[in-house]
Amino acid sequence: MPFQPDYHYMLDVMANRRPARLPIYEHLINQPIFEQVLGLQFADLYNGDASDLRQYFTHYTRFWREMTYDTVSYEVCITEILPGPGAIKGGVGPIQSRADFERYPWDELEARYWAVAEKRFTALGECMPEGMKAVGGVGNGVFEISEDLVGFECLAYMQADDPQLFADLYQRIGDLMGTIWHRFLAQFGPIFAVCRMGDDLGYKTRTLTSPRNIRQFVLPQYQRVISQIRQAGYPFLWHSCGNIFAIMDEVIALGINGKHSNEDVIAPFEKWIERYGGRIGLLGGIDVDILCRADPAEIGQLVYERGRKYRQLAQGYALGSGNSIPEYVPIPGYLAMIEAAQRIRAAEGTL
Repeated sequence: MPFQPDYHYMLDVMANRRPARLPIYEHLINQPIFEQVLGLQFADLYNGDASDLRQYFTHYTRFWREMTYDTVSYEVCITEILPGPGAIKGGVGPIQSRADFERYPWDELEARYWAVAEKRFTALGECMPEGMKAVGGVGNGVFEISEDLVGFECLAYMQADDPQLFADLYQRIGDLMGTIWHRFLAQFGPIFAVCRMGDDLGYKTRTLTSPRNIRQFVLPQYQRVISQIRQAGYPFLWHSCGNIFAIMDEVIALGINGKHSNEDVIAPFEKWIERYGGRIGLLGGIDVDILCRADPAEIGQLVYERGRKYRQLAQGYALGSGNSIPEYVPIPGYLAMIEAAQRIRAAEGTL
């Protein structure tokens, strides 16, 4: 029988209920993967007119359906429209002083965002396959935006040299995110099953900035966004890479429904289930390193065994990579993971 997607299975995961059918979830998949799997080049359509965008999202959503996902992952990132030399990947951002902060065009940013995002979300909604909805929304999190505006190392200097500016920066980021999310929820919320924020706060051994900084400056802005989303009736999924155990309980207390991103070198997925599986849904579980370096037969067997185990241990669980599918992941490795998830479904009689 042909696969029939049903986004309600992902809603079960977000409600921390065991769904009748195992959902597959991916935070991001890089464009070359789409094109190689479908055997079709369509990336250039993304920057075209409304007709081009409809063609783009027709192919984009078809990929997710053909790979037997119940949801389509999609977001438009705030950092895409920020003026100045973005520093999220390193370097120095456009805000280094109080004068930079005051002359930065904060009041223009919402309009800049929607000039890019509105046509994309509209086309996505027009091309959504029957039974599917999206997971995502307004891309980037609070800390990521601060990194882009200032620079990771420069944030430490700013906090030491001008602590009030440091505090004002996070407040202003929260204002911007709240305004954009407010319109998103009203205009495009119905095409999304789950709203999501990705904000990488850690690396292998600890958080990128001190837990105290996260509690004082980042989490209050999280609360503003999460409260909006939950009040609008949508579950919230938090994606954060790294060792963030020091602040995990406090993030759960903000009202998140699910958590994604894990690396085996930080902790086995069973540890996440043991600590948090009774409170929130958990997604992922398959380390990207495995998908890159193991042969497809090994990947298939490992994913099948782990997926069945995680599905029994956790209440709300969706299978996928522990991070994302960048273009350097071999296609056979990615497909082996998908096929193993389908084998789990077949063994359970839930194709």
